[in-house]
Amino acid sequence: MNRPDLASVPPSPAPSDLPPSVGSFAVHIPGVPDAELEPEPLDPAQIISGDPVVTGKVLWESPDGKQIRGIWQITPGVVTDTEANELFVVVSGRATIEVEDGPVLEVGPGDACILREGDRTRWIVHETLRKAYHISL
Repeated sequence: MNRPDLASVPPSPAPSDLPPSVGSFAVHIPGVPDAELEPEPLDPAQIISGDPVVTGKVLWESPDGKQIRGIWQITPGVVTDTEANELFVVVSGRATIEVEDGPVLEVGPGDACILREGDRTRWIVHETLRKAYHISL
C-alpha cells in the first residue's frame, strides 16, 4: 500500500499566521487513519487494567511550543490522565472517558471532544482508539 509521507504534509497555518480576512477553514491530512506512529510509553502508575500501548506523532508545533497538533493512539485497557486544553476528533476505535466530577463521554469515529486543562480522566478503551488532536498549553 502506498502511504503518503506525513512529514511532507505542510502544517496548517496557526491562527495568528492567518490573514484577518480568513475565517473558518479545513485542513486535509492524508494518511491519518494508517500513519506510522512512534511509541509513547505510559507511566505505569496511569495503568488501571489491561496492557494498553500508546503511540503518537506530532505533526506540527508552534514556535513557542504552546500549540501542538498530531495523531495519538491507545490500545484497549483502562488508564488515568490529567488533561491539557485539547480538542480532538476520533478517527477510529471507541472509548469511554470519565471526567472526575464531570460527564462520562462515549466517543467513537467522527466524534469531536474537548477536554479542559486539569481535567482528571479515566479512559476505558474498548477498541484501539486513534485521534487527531490540537492541544493548547
